[in-house]
Amino acid sequence: MARVRYGARTEAEIAAARTASSKLPDIWSTGVVAVWESDPDAVAAVLPPPLKPTGRPLVRVNISKVDLPGYPLGAGSFAVAAAHDGVEGWYPLVMPMTHERALIGGREVFGEPKKLGEVTVEREGLVVRASLARHGIAFVEVRGAVSGDLPLPEPGQKTDFYFKFLPAVDGSGFDAEPVLVHCVRNEKVRKLERVTGDVVLRESMYDPVADLPVRRLVEITLGEKTTDQRGKVVERVSAQALLPYIHQRYDDPQQILDGPPEGSA
Repeated sequence: MARVRYGARTEAEIAAARTASSKLPDIWSTGVVAVWESDPDAVAAVLPPPLKPTGRPLVRVNISKVDLPGYPLGAGSFAVAAAHDGVEGWYPLVMPMTHERALIGGREVFGEPKKLGEVTVEREGLVVRASLARHGIAFVEVRGAVSGDLPLPEPGQKTDFYFKFLPAVDGSGFDAEPVLVHCVRNEKVRKLERVTGDVVLRESMYDPVADLPVRRLVEITLGEKTTDQRGKVVERVSAQALLPYIHQRYDDPQQILDGPPEGSA
C-alpha cells in the first residue's frame, strides 16, 4: 500500500524535523520601528492581569520584511510597554503576518496574537513608508525620510508577554487554565538608521489601535536585524481575570462560541 500521508510519522522523521528546525541559520529582516508615548490610562486599560504598566506609557510598532528561505515574510507587531514580576517588556495587541506558517506557529506554540494581514516596507532613496493593514484598512502607517546612521547597539535581549489559552468547547470560558508566557528574544543588529517622520493611526473596528494615540514621538528607526527566541510558561493566570480581554485575539469574539449546526457531521 502506498504511504498514507495523513498517517503517523516515524520517530526518525520526527527527530529529523526537530534537528532541522534547531539548526536554522540567522534570518535577517529589514524593518521600521516606531516608539511613542501614549495616554497612560489607555495603555493601562489594555493590560490583562497580572501585567502592569511601566514607568512610561510607551507604544511600539515594528513593521518588517523577513528574508525567509524560499519566500519573503511580512511581519508586524503593535505592542505596549508592560511589566511582570520585575521584568519589563512588551505586550503585543496584534501581530499581522503575511503567511499562515508564521501565524500558526506563533499562536499555537507561544500564544502570540497573530492574524493574517498585509505588511508593507518600502524605501525609495531616503524616503521610507511602512504600514500594517487588515480588511482593507492600513491601521498603522509610518512615513518619513532617513536622516542619518545610528551606532549599532550591542546584542541584547527583549521580552514579550503572551497569554496562551484555548476557548472552552461549550463556550463557558477556557478548556484549561490560561498561562502567561515570557518570550525572550536575542537580537543582533547589523545596520541602523534614524528616520525623521510621523506615525498615522487610522480607525478600524478590527484593529482599534487609534485608541493609543501618539502623544510624543520618541523615535523612528530603520534597521536590519536577526533574532532568535525561546519561551517559557511563568505562571497560570486567573481565567476570570483574563476573560474580559479575550476579544483582543479575535475580529469577532462571538466566533469562539460558534459550533456546527445541530445534527451536522
